Amino acid sequence: MEFTLQRNMMTSEYKLVALVFITMTQVIAGVSDQSNSTMYKILRRLTTDYHKELPPAYERSDSQVMVNINLYIQSMYAFNDVNMDYSLTMFLRERWVDERLSFIETQSNHRLELEGSMVDKLWVPDVYILNEKKSNYHDVTVPNKMVHLYPNGTIQFSAKVTGTFSCIMFLKKYPFDTQICHLEMESYGHSIETLKFRWSDEAVSMATGIEFPHFWLVNFTTYECEKMYYSGTYLMYPCIGVMFTMQRNYEFHILHVYLPSILIVLLSWLNFWLDCTAVPARITLGLLTVLTMTTQSSNSMYNLSHVSYLKAIDVYMAVCLTFVFLGLVEFAYVNVLTRAERKDPAEKRVGLKVADVALKTQIDKTKPIFNNMTTWNTLLCFKSLSNLGRAHLVDKISRILFPFVFGLFNLFYWCFYVIF
Repeated sequence: MEFTLQRNMMTSEYKLVALVFITMTQVIAGVSDQSNSTMYKILRRLTTDYHKELPPAYERSDSQVMVNINLYIQSMYAFNDVNMDYSLTMFLRERWVDERLSFIETQSNHRLELEGSMVDKLWVPDVYILNEKKSNYHDVTVPNKMVHLYPNGTIQFSAKVTGTFSCIMFLKKYPFDTQICHLEMESYGHSIETLKFRWSDEAVSMATGIEFPHFWLVNFTTYECEKMYYSGTYLMYPCIGVMFTMQRNYEFHILHVYLPSILIVLLSWLNFWLDCTAVPARITLGLLTVLTMTTQSSNSMYNLSHVSYLKAIDVYMAVCLTFVFLGLVEFAYVNVLTRAERKDPAEKRVGLKVADVALKTQIDKTKPIFNNMTTWNTLLCFKSLSNLGRAHLVDKISRILFPFVFGLFNLFYWCFYVIF
């Protein structure tokens, strides 16, 4: 009796489990059928009653379509000073409402994820990038496009784009310059009456870890730039843009351009410490520094666009070349004085002593001594010196004058271009 009762209870439990399983299966099947039915209806509507040539709400008086746009920048690279452009890879996301594709929302159908190939069957805003040079969509392994459809007809479209975009650079302060590059998007065929662009709440976002070899990103700002064009009549067209402020990293130029140039100028001053009669050594050193400085100046311009104005690096290279050239001219003048010397050795020694005394007197004086040429010749005792004495005196003056003027130039240069 007890065994029969237990068997009946187990049979009841089995029946209850089976009933629950069948009910859940039917619910899932119903939901699946409902989802498939909704997807089928959308696809049928796209292929029969939907006209992608016409924008949404084209029959209404308030037919302006509002398109919300945001960008996710995956990478940003290749700032080119020669071609004045830059490259980036981004996800372009657009969101608008097309009521022709609305459907009844259910628990399982709060959003439909369509294939990327469905984009060709939809009306999409005719967004184009104004300063684009070349760009393309990604299609490995499938076209990188996404379409999400919401019950009220809202369409979320996203595509991965890589392109090169122009950026007009002003290089007057190169390499201490700050460049502003734009990315502007407009509608090609729809005026502001039928289409309106605006940035989403999170307009532009960037992937973490983006680094640039020659720049660093200071900030970026978004703006609206609606423009008027003439096409029979003047029409206003929608436009939005983002502005990137990039500051150049000049440590590379300090190490590879400025520091070698300074060393070349310092090397040219060794001529002032060599004997006046060491003609082969002085002429070799002078010509070597001039040729090296010329090559250095040419190399600094190699990777730059040819512009008609003077850049900061041009100023520095020109001044360094001038100092090296003047060092060579100083040697030529000293060599002329040395070759013109015809006095005996005793007179030469007297001339050298007088030159040393004159130079010491010149340094100790605190009041200005460069009033006129007569004062210059009198104080330096040029008239009482032999030619060889004058040559030695010119060398000693150059040892002080050249570094002082070059140091003064560097002080003004770095303060003007870097600090101010």
